[in-house]
Amino acid sequence: MKERLNHTMLCDFYELTMANGYFQSDMAHQICYFDVFFRSVPDGGGFAIAAGLEQVINYIEALSFDEEDIRFLRSKGCFDESFLDYLRHFHFTGDIWAVPEGTVIFPKEPILTVRANAIEAQFIETFILLSLNHQSLIATKANRIVRAAKGRPVMEFGSRRAQGPDAALLGARAAYIAGCTGTACTQADQLFGSPAMGTMAHSWIQMFPDELSAFRTYCKLYPNNATLLVDTYNVLRSGVPNAIQAFKEQGITDCAIRLDSGDLAYLSRKARKMLDEAGLPGCKITASNSLDEYIIRDLLLQGAQLDSFGVGERLVTSKSAPVFGGVYKLVAVEDGSGNIFPKIKISENAAKITTPHFKKVYRLYDKTDGKAFADLLTVHDETVDDTAPLKLFDPDATWKKSTFVNFRAEELLKPIFIQGRRVYDTPAIEDIRAYCARQIALQWDEVKRFENPHNYYVDLSQRLWDIKQELLQSQGV
Repeated sequence: MKERLNHTMLCDFYELTMANGYFQSDMAHQICYFDVFFRSVPDGGGFAIAAGLEQVINYIEALSFDEEDIRFLRSKGCFDESFLDYLRHFHFTGDIWAVPEGTVIFPKEPILTVRANAIEAQFIETFILLSLNHQSLIATKANRIVRAAKGRPVMEFGSRRAQGPDAALLGARAAYIAGCTGTACTQADQLFGSPAMGTMAHSWIQMFPDELSAFRTYCKLYPNNATLLVDTYNVLRSGVPNAIQAFKEQGITDCAIRLDSGDLAYLSRKARKMLDEAGLPGCKITASNSLDEYIIRDLLLQGAQLDSFGVGERLVTSKSAPVFGGVYKLVAVEDGSGNIFPKIKISENAAKITTPHFKKVYRLYDKTDGKAFADLLTVHDETVDDTAPLKLFDPDATWKKSTFVNFRAEELLKPIFIQGRRVYDTPAIEDIRAYCARQIALQWDEVKRFENPHNYYVDLSQRLWDIKQELLQSQGV
């Protein structure tokens, strides 16, 4: 990695005004707990994919205010001078637990938990949310597209349509974690190891006297990576015939053509027939042009002869659902003796009522088929006995209870920082990608449906359910 930009001041201004208020109100050392969770899966899907933790780790390790930051804050005229002096020595000293990147995640369960003093815990909210929200959104969208392709490679082509450089780079990273084979973004390969891929634009062909000359030159230069864009003029009358001639003149059989416009299903079928008749059955056909999971699914249902896809703007911006909606909510405070007191946020909108307390998240797997069937939230000091029947409570329905047997339980939240020290080794991106694929394989096909997916259980232990009900009743709910 190149030298990291320090994003300490990338925060909402109210994080600083609250911190100043805590400092002057003798609450700076109040220990509190915050959860990051999201309320609904983008695109109405059955699950999401966690990504962005590595950037959170880098941010936490680099947290510090320099003199330029202090001067700027002083110029705002609302910060106590002793607070500004405190910021000169500021660094994170708390604890963080999180699900590993690539984990399949579901609404209303913690994907990251912070335990720290009030100033530190409050201050890091903005960056944690922007990092997890963005990359989890793109990873979730990318995996939908990858699944629609049914094993055919999907390349991320969206840099030029992304909302800025960071979105392009980190979007490419998230897409690779979620199953894309590579990216058009060179710097994403340089920084993160997401393989850079690409061939030519229409301008390459237009620069030459004719299409065949452009193809011949490219094949001579790149005989081991010859993918020719065949729709600059006319796909079937000139593009494919000229590509065939260029391939055969150079003796190239490991090759491909790309379709970027027109009726992709029809053109790919016709092109496949022409390539096969020309003795090039190994020549692949790739497609691009404003694709998404639904278009790819429909193309394959129509018998399109496509071997891979390049997907740009609708992936890197998650165009159909551009907001992930993760939130950062206080769930508990701790006194000087280590006693933890749960906190709850209540709303007239039931979906916005939080689940209180410092919690664990367990994933439950059926021992018969190995598939995940439910997640269980417990109080932090509870353990799950997977040798005995387990009763779960739906947090949104006081009447609904379920009992499960013959399962194994896995704790999802892993320690990342303890007392400000990183205790987690960030995996290589290839390992994160492989872990993500394994996670998805453990989900039922019904959860993977694009429309009306199975509602995966995220339930509460008896004790946590009771605590939530007591807090609701104490507030007259």
